[in-house]
Amino acid sequence: MHPSEQAELFGLIFRPSHHPFRLRTNDVIRVDGKLCRVIRVSECAVVVRMNQRARKFSTRFDKRVRFQSPPKEFRISPNSESEILNRKAPKQTKTKQR
Repeated sequence: MHPSEQAELFGLIFRPSHHPFRLRTNDVIRVDGKLCRVIRVSECAVVVRMNQRARKFSTRFDKRVRFQSPPKEFRISPNSESEILNRKAPKQTKTKQR
């Protein structure tokens, strides 16, 4: 195998896919008014983690108790229309005026 054949093979295998409006790992989105973080992204699904509210109540002996539930994880489409809150828009470059 010659080096030129290897370069062609590399070009076929390594194709970076850039989807600017697709969800990515560590994106913060809003679902039902709550903030959620994207944990994992694949071609067919996105795993999202949402923190649950702490439950507070009093026992029979008037002692205050607080339970923190574990975060809820669910899956959505990677192309779903959701507002990405932490991603910055690309900077606009100024063009030279004549």
